[in-house]
Amino acid sequence: MKNLQFHKMVASGNDFVVVDNRRKKIKNPRTFTHQVCKPHTGIGADGVLLLENSRRGNFKMRIINSDGSEAEACGNGFRCIALYARKILRLPASFQFDSLAGLVAASVSKKGVKVELPKPKDLILKSGLKVLGKTVDFSFLNTGVPHVCVFVKDVSKVNVPELGRAIRYHQKFKPKGTNVNFVQVLSPKKIRVRTYERGVEAETLACGTGSTASAVLSHLLGYTRQPVAVQTSSGEILNIDFKVLGSKVTTVTLEGKAKFVYQGTLH
Repeated sequence: MKNLQFHKMVASGNDFVVVDNRRKKIKNPRTFTHQVCKPHTGIGADGVLLLENSRRGNFKMRIINSDGSEAEACGNGFRCIALYARKILRLPASFQFDSLAGLVAASVSKKGVKVELPKPKDLILKSGLKVLGKTVDFSFLNTGVPHVCVFVKDVSKVNVPELGRAIRYHQKFKPKGTNVNFVQVLSPKKIRVRTYERGVEAETLACGTGSTASAVLSHLLGYTRQPVAVQTSSGEILNIDFKVLGSKVTTVTLEGKAKFVYQGTLH
């Protein structure tokens, strides 16, 4: 492989290397991602987004985390690939693309990028988890990928790397583990979220599916009403809207900014 074109993109502090892989130039995505995501010897990123051919949507998006694992969904990655498809592939303002989590509807406008995420599942409200010698109250929702949400009074006082990692690898969530979000309710319309991301194995500046899970759970627990604004660690605000029928969430949309950082060639 030589002279491979790529774009570096970011959404709410989540950064990605985006590659059009419809011609299958990347034969081993795991090895490729390990190389390019390293910050000093590679490009540096939270993950790689591969755009590939699809029979169901306009294209298929694959998300490879920086540790080489493949994720089913990534809300911020969805927004980046949608902007890429609109600006680079010249797709119309609204379209659908495929992912391991299912079809994703996307629309790109001057306001930002909006994506409709897969229907949430596997809801758990208010359960306990013994971790690091204490019991932690948590809720759980799969918004394309699994998310634990722990509601706290002040997220700035949480040791996210330590507690997040302990919950991520807890036996309850084996074998694949879970993402972990620490959520602070700021008002009935706004929350603040810090996320430990599975696959990155560290706290990230934002997580789209984690922000979505946190917003939905905050509503189901009676803390907020939709739509919910999510303040991320990057400082950007994500807007989460959804419809609830009984205890089931029927539709969920995630909206926010995405942008190109630069484009380049790998030799």
